[in-house]
Amino acid sequence: MAQLPEDIIDRLTAMERRIQQLSTAVNTRPALNKISGGGVDITDGGWIQVHAPNGTPVFAVGAWEGAEYGLALNRQTGEHALTLFNGDGTATGKQPVRIYDIGGHEIISDDVKTGGLARPWLALLPPQDLGVTRWPQTNSASWTPIARSRNPVWQPQLRLYMPTAAGSGTQGQIKVLVNGADFGSAVSAGSVFDHTGPVSANFDADFAGLFTVEVQAQVTSGTGSVYAQPQMMFGIQST
Repeated sequence: MAQLPEDIIDRLTAMERRIQQLSTAVNTRPALNKISGGGVDITDGGWIQVHAPNGTPVFAVGAWEGAEYGLALNRQTGEHALTLFNGDGTATGKQPVRIYDIGGHEIISDDVKTGGLARPWLALLPPQDLGVTRWPQTNSASWTPIARSRNPVWQPQLRLYMPTAAGSGTQGQIKVLVNGADFGSAVSAGSVFDHTGPVSANFDADFAGLFTVEVQAQVTSGTGSVYAQPQMMFGIQST
């Protein structure tokens, strides 16, 4: 068998080495469906879309209509769950964040004109009676419930603001209970009860349930009555 010249053998050896290096590089490079140590930069009108196997659009972000860029997150059945777009096709239009229920109704959105909350519309306390003698009251020397309400547990804390009063020559105290436990400290009749505190000792367990707010009062001296009138109550976040 004829022997190959040394230069050809050297070339074959070098080629084999390079093929081995190339194979090693390919096997150690991140997979094309994985990004390591970097990011993806999509520009010049690009976008990303994700579809379910049946073709239903589930997620889209990037170029929208006209010059607008937007985002939409859908349920797997196709209904919008969250969107961020205006729809005017401009690059300068203010874009509201919208969250939708399963029926496609906009249930939460921000006000892009002035800031704050656009939806839902929240109930506000109507003006309260200023006639003290018509306020919830008692002339009992024992702690007596004079007002009560029940509310759903949506937020972990509650603020209650409540003026109180006492009849001529009468002294007394006012306190508040939340689910039967003291909410803040009792105040002397004639002062303002203003307290913020937890609505539940176990918020996770009680979430979406009901909690009871009860105002109690007692006369400590005199023969008249003591009064209390809640004028502000709302839920807030943890502080």
